[in-house]
Amino acid sequence: MRVHYPRTPHLPWSPGAAADDIRSGDLSGLAHREVVVTEKLDGENTTLYRDGLHARSLDSAHHPSRTWVKALQGRLGPRIPEGWRVCGENLFARHSLPYTDLDSWFYGFSVWTAEDRCLDWDATVRFLRRLGVPTPRVLWRGRYDERAIRALRLDLDRHEGYVVRTTEGFARAEFGSRAAKWVRPRHVQTGTHWMHAAVVENGLGPDAPLWHVRSGGAPDAAALAETLRMPELAPLDEISARLDALGRTGDARLNGILAAGLGTARREHLLTRLTPALGLPQARRVADLVGLHPQLARPYPDEDRRAGLVRLTAAADLGVLHAVAATLAADDAEREQVAWSALHAEDAELLAPDPLSALRTGLGEALDGLPPDVRDRCWAQAREAFAAGRIATAEEAVAATWAWRDGRFPRLTHLCGPAGSGKSTFAATLPGTRIALDDLRTARGSRADQRDNAAVLREGLAALETALAGPGAAVWDATSLNRHQRSHVQAIARRRDALLTQVVLVVDEAELTRRNAARAHPVPAEALTAQLHRWSPPYPGQAHRTWYVGADGTVADTAGTLDGEED
Repeated sequence: MRVHYPRTPHLPWSPGAAADDIRSGDLSGLAHREVVVTEKLDGENTTLYRDGLHARSLDSAHHPSRTWVKALQGRLGPRIPEGWRVCGENLFARHSLPYTDLDSWFYGFSVWTAEDRCLDWDATVRFLRRLGVPTPRVLWRGRYDERAIRALRLDLDRHEGYVVRTTEGFARAEFGSRAAKWVRPRHVQTGTHWMHAAVVENGLGPDAPLWHVRSGGAPDAAALAETLRMPELAPLDEISARLDALGRTGDARLNGILAAGLGTARREHLLTRLTPALGLPQARRVADLVGLHPQLARPYPDEDRRAGLVRLTAAADLGVLHAVAATLAADDAEREQVAWSALHAEDAELLAPDPLSALRTGLGEALDGLPPDVRDRCWAQAREAFAAGRIATAEEAVAATWAWRDGRFPRLTHLCGPAGSGKSTFAATLPGTRIALDDLRTARGSRADQRDNAAVLREGLAALETALAGPGAAVWDATSLNRHQRSHVQAIARRRDALLTQVVLVVDEAELTRRNAARAHPVPAEALTAQLHRWSPPYPGQAHRTWYVGADGTVADTAGTLDGEED
């Protein structure tokens, strides 16, 4: 069934309302509710379905500006549930405003279910991102505040206006009271209607190749390399076909394609080099795929394979990981190993995008109201019990995690990163006894004296044992550059049954060098270079949970948290 998109009323202070437009005379549907204000884009209202599309008019005729969005619907349609619809703006053709840096020629702004209900805003963004569709820029979010919204200032030569809607979802009958718009004065500034003029394409920005891949488009290796500022990517046709056969779209498809294209790069370098273009969360996922895929091409004991694959789900989408490994396998022997691993993963039902979702959801509901530390610890224990084959259902996970419900376990935060990455600054924000090896060296006479490192480490580990003897908290502040260095600390955490949180500091080499030069106690340049050579960040799953801290000193990504897992 096709559904006409409702007319959005103008806010009382909107200067762009024409005589035949409707104005909202009652804002009670917005008052006292959380709202989100997004940029209003100057395009053609368009609705996508599983089996077709239309513009605002249900009987939309052909127009050249609709050709591209029809191809988009052809790619995305199978991923739209039966009876659902995606509403957005077709921006292929220039209307009154010229755009030069669009992420895509289609932006989605609402998703409607078969019950004719608009999804809440956060669910809308997640759903559209999984499809590979961007959403309009968010200008403001918070409890409805007319004064704050009126104070928004737009560049009227570049922005048509804004739309206010409640963040919570609503039924179609409530649309007129839950959404409203502000439009610039004289927003139509062309003498000839755009449909009767020659089509002039709006311009795409540097991120458009990324969104094209997310939406299922054929990857352009040269354009992607330019966006990522990488020298070149390996051929992408095979990985693209494999991911399409899996039905992956959105970030999962982009992650796999980039990982296959960058498969010979060092994971540690990718983590920082990809962050400016992708953001730290997605850069981390691509880098982890690059680092992990060779493991699938190696022989592995079959009796341990299922447990190993379950543990890998903490770090990667196994369907994507196997596709990358199969694409990059060097010979028939490696391809055979990858295929055998994929058969085991399929038999264990681990190739879906989120194979542990039922376990996580059920446990999360049972632990509702408990502190995050307790919820995350129980989730980590449930994952391990599932990997070991001791539990299979959410009900069993609930029963298996009683021992940690009271929170009477110690907490250890383990910082990992090269000198100058911000470990001590971040450590200062954390509760617990701070154990810093540099401080122990200073107490012995010289912070820079590395001759007694073995004795300093023993002293630090002894202090850690003491700090974790009860239900207290400790922070381990040292470079912890590789798995061997981290193993000493982790052994004590296991022995003391502590919740282990690894904090990975992600800062690029140029910034580390700049910071090191300005430090009160800089490390020699050759020492920093050596640290970067040895730097091998931990993978998700090598601790109960992992936090990733960017150059600004804030947590930008997490893994292993019950409330922060990717859908």
